[in-house]
Amino acid sequence: MRTAHVVGVGMTPFTKPGVSGEDYPGLARTAVVEALADAGIEYSRVEQAVVGYVHADSTAGQRALYEVGRTGIPVLNVNNNCASGSSALFQARQLVEAGMADCVLAVGFEKMKSGSLGAMTYPDLASPVQPFLDVAAGHRSPSGAPAMLELFRNAGLEHREKFGTTAEQFGKVAEKNHRHSANNPRAQFRTVYSLAEIMDSTQVCEGLTKLQCSPTSDGAAAAIVASEEFVSSHGLESRAVHIVGQAMTTDSDATFTSGSAFDVVGRDASQRAANQVYDRTGLGPADLDVIELHDCFSINEILMYEALGLCAEGDGGRLIDEGATTYGGRWVVNPSGGLISKGHPLGATGLAQCAELVWQLRGEAGDRQVEGARTALSHNHGLGSACVVTMYRRAS
Repeated sequence: MRTAHVVGVGMTPFTKPGVSGEDYPGLARTAVVEALADAGIEYSRVEQAVVGYVHADSTAGQRALYEVGRTGIPVLNVNNNCASGSSALFQARQLVEAGMADCVLAVGFEKMKSGSLGAMTYPDLASPVQPFLDVAAGHRSPSGAPAMLELFRNAGLEHREKFGTTAEQFGKVAEKNHRHSANNPRAQFRTVYSLAEIMDSTQVCEGLTKLQCSPTSDGAAAAIVASEEFVSSHGLESRAVHIVGQAMTTDSDATFTSGSAFDVVGRDASQRAANQVYDRTGLGPADLDVIELHDCFSINEILMYEALGLCAEGDGGRLIDEGATTYGGRWVVNPSGGLISKGHPLGATGLAQCAELVWQLRGEAGDRQVEGARTALSHNHGLGSACVVTMYRRAS
């Protein structure tokens, strides 16, 4: 099988909805043009494109890319909720590895409304998240919070009850990620908060304060995925980052029958995706240097430490207490600031993770550079569900 490499990445700053003044075609164009320049190629070299987004009409991908060029290539649109960007990357990699194309563009974008995400965009259609809400209602009495908050609140309370995890340990995740984003000029938030400020911010539901939640955001990110032959023929060896393993999973019966709120928010799907990547690559948590994971809420980062195998079940709180997931620790998790502080424009998130890890592996991350980073992992989850885990290594 052929190998796939990321040879160029681009990303807009992530901003509060409406602040940039750009509609999605402009955001996407900025990210794509930067990715092309990063790879040193023209748009005419791109043979196919895959576009991820959630809140836009059909063929929005075509509308966005026509701002870059009208070359007649196939353009595929992907909506996998919060994993739409990494789903676009997943499909681009498959096209390259299968020999269907030598150079594929993956791009994700989002223009969002302010405020908490609701459970339904089209109230006259069946809700894809209703089965999750139904299961959650059997676990714990509903709190009346918005749907996403409700599900992650349940997982956080279960973790505290089963393992003695404290509210402060969840707060330390947010403190870490806000601190990391201070060195990211593209992050939506760059303010450093103390743990006390995190804990004293507005409580949005039981166990979660405002500064522990990812915001709604506008933004776009893009990656150029190329075959080894393309890398060689275009002299891109010094820019190439190898996608050494990648897996996408959806929900199994365990999501709905395990009796755990952890699986409702993606533990089972995430664990299976990570294990598939570890099995395929022969690499594991001990080989990783830097990780971008889906911290939509601080609770989820603790859960994902465990699902990704960084520690045993129940030990996520210990990792954050020990400083194992920040600079000077065993791994640096979310050096970008993560979703909590970098921002979370749904369709762009997975590709923003890709961009961050490519910069880290090339040694181009500036003040947030993880020293000696060689192997990296991204984790991106969209409820409903799709989970994509990707492992990267510097190719040269």
